Amino acid sequence: MIRIALPAALAALVLVIAPEVGAGATANPAPATPVGTPALTQVPQGNRSGLTLSTLDNETAYRISQAAIGTSVGDHVLLDRQGKPRRLADYRGKPMLVNFIYTACFQVCPTTTKNLQKAVQNTVAVLGTDRFNIVSIGFNQPFDAPEAMKAFATQYGIHLPNWEFLSPAPAIVDEVTKNFGFSYIATTAGFDHLNQVTFVDAEGRIVRQVYGESFTAQDIAEPLKAMVTGAPLPLQTNTLVELADRLRIICSVYDPITGRYRTNYALYFEIVGFISFLFFLGWIVWNFTQKYRSDRIQSG
Repeated sequence: MIRIALPAALAALVLVIAPEVGAGATANPAPATPVGTPALTQVPQGNRSGLTLSTLDNETAYRISQAAIGTSVGDHVLLDRQGKPRRLADYRGKPMLVNFIYTACFQVCPTTTKNLQKAVQNTVAVLGTDRFNIVSIGFNQPFDAPEAMKAFATQYGIHLPNWEFLSPAPAIVDEVTKNFGFSYIATTAGFDHLNQVTFVDAEGRIVRQVYGESFTAQDIAEPLKAMVTGAPLPLQTNTLVELADRLRIICSVYDPITGRYRTNYALYFEIVGFISFLFFLGWIVWNFTQKYRSDRIQSG
């Protein structure tokens, strides 16, 4: 009786567990919402333009970003790493590069920031640090406070004297991001956000947007040199189609090393865990069977 009942029980247990694994293998199912939990509300995309999206759309984000070109940077007051007020208008008189980060990001934002530093190093060596400025703005407020921005800059080795890390007050984050055409949307894993570097001329006017997490001399250094020397900006040849893979940056699954989106490894962990459980269960059954046989031999 034991020999018949034990495999049957094991098979029943496998049938109970297996459907969960099969479901996970076909898609990433949404977690069940507990009774009484309010439904997730779709929030406006980054610049609070009235567009209500559940994901960051490439074409919409690109259009919003490009629409900012030609506009002037407002006289926003932010805090520097020492907690002192800094007016963006104070940066006028020199060209400026602006990018947006959030300090809890551990892959894309640090990689983009370090790549931006590499892209301007030669320009700094040729022109000096007193000919232009770089500003990184933390958009995840109140978490991207001056102390967090200071720690971020220190951790990733950003020490250029003309590079500042600024924190807007939570009340003006929407206003600042809209001004620069920067789009982002909160997710359960962090943020989907447009990865852009904004070029601002000496008069405080936005003249170019560059996208991606890695940059070439043609992307950053050449237009920056032109702005510093007063030469015409070189033409941008990238189209939306060419930029499509660079626009949508999902920090939780984007791999900046390969430049691709990673596989969701949670499914593999579930499968490995299930297989491990089966092995463990089989080990228990084998030990029980061996003990049963040993007891029968001794009793016989």
